[in-house]
Amino acid sequence: MSALKWQGWLVGLLVLAGLLVFAPLGLYVWASGDPAPSSPTVAAGSVRVTGCRIDPASRRVVAGVEATGQGSYVVTVEFRDRAEPGPGVRSAQSLVSIPGVTPGTPERSEAIGPVWPPATTPWCGVAHTTRTEAAATPGGG
Repeated sequence: MSALKWQGWLVGLLVLAGLLVFAPLGLYVWASGDPAPSSPTVAAGSVRVTGCRIDPASRRVVAGVEATGQGSYVVTVEFRDRAEPGPGVRSAQSLVSIPGVTPGTPERSEAIGPVWPPATTPWCGVAHTTRTEAAATPGGG
């Protein structure tokens, strides 16, 4: 056989070996990527944003958050310049803890966001909520 024919076989085998090594790696990286973010809702369960304003002194966004029900809540509040997120846009977020919520009595807190640019109206919403049940008191009662 000629040298040119052997070089063709060699190139073909190298391409096949590269596919066998790198294709599974590429599939693994692709499959383990972050899931697409879901758009947050203004109310998540028994937690809702009651207000969204800009503090005049600090120019930071302040969101009023209210929780009803029972238990303790950790709420992720999201701040954007419009209600619908744009493609690939990351939003500012803040965590708020609302402990000891009892039935029939709503508890309120405020989430402090980033410094907001002038002449832009902020949008505040609940991105995620985690609730833990109130622990029973020892000794009954």
